[in-house]
Amino acid sequence: MSSASAAQLAKLSLNQKTVNSLSVPEVVELCTTTGIESVGLWREPVAEYGLSATVDLVREAGLRVSSLCRGGWFTATGAAFDEAIASNRAAIEEAAALSADCLCLVVGGLPEGSKDLVAARDQVARALEILVPHAAERGVKLALEPMNPIYAADRGVLSTLGQALDLAAPYPAEQVGVMVDTFHVWWDPELAAQVARAGDEGRILSYQVCDWITPLPADTLLARGMMGDGHIDFPAIGALVAEAGYTGDIEVEIFNADIWAADPRQVVDTMIERYAQLCAPHAG
Repeated sequence: MSSASAAQLAKLSLNQKTVNSLSVPEVVELCTTTGIESVGLWREPVAEYGLSATVDLVREAGLRVSSLCRGGWFTATGAAFDEAIASNRAAIEEAAALSADCLCLVVGGLPEGSKDLVAARDQVARALEILVPHAAERGVKLALEPMNPIYAADRGVLSTLGQALDLAAPYPAEQVGVMVDTFHVWWDPELAAQVARAGDEGRILSYQVCDWITPLPADTLLARGMMGDGHIDFPAIGALVAEAGYTGDIEVEIFNADIWAADPRQVVDTMIERYAQLCAPHAG
């Protein structure tokens, strides 16, 4: 059992992927029984349970929805690009129904057979031009998620906060911003400056935490660790984000085969303790 106080947990959000085996009702129940007041949801399990049912369940539980994961995958070409736009329009509707703080955008990697990163990033800009008006009409904030460069080829051609902020720049801050995910940005020598820039522009829409562990597993998608198990300085990054003016939820999102195989309640109890030690004291 966790010994963290309610005050320490006030801004903690449990991203559904951290307890990947659980359904929407099970995640909601786990949040309520452990004192967590916010949840990050994923589109696939929400669809499986039903959007309307999820909306009702989250509302009845009194939970905030810190993010909906995910939209994006804009770097496809031809008919696949049109399909991605349609999927993102649906994701915007879902985020609006859930009153999610933001819709997370994983922009996509290089198209098959391409080595042109510049063209892929231009495709992301094109997608934003199409989608931002729709999101603005629904009151949904689009959060660009820069990803660690190891994912540039297959998942995210945006590798730095600076790149993400440049793409967001043509739009009002209340429409397009960025996610600061410790796993993806901890290595960046420009991190302090870019977090400050994001704060000055009012574009930090989400702060996600998990650790960078070594050695990396064969499937690097599952390389995220529990806070405190790896190399990331959470107090330092947390202070940067707080100094930049971010006062929203702090979402724990972990992709890790061992953590997914463990008992979800034990995982969340450990998560709460680590969060209370490493993150809560530095929250804005």
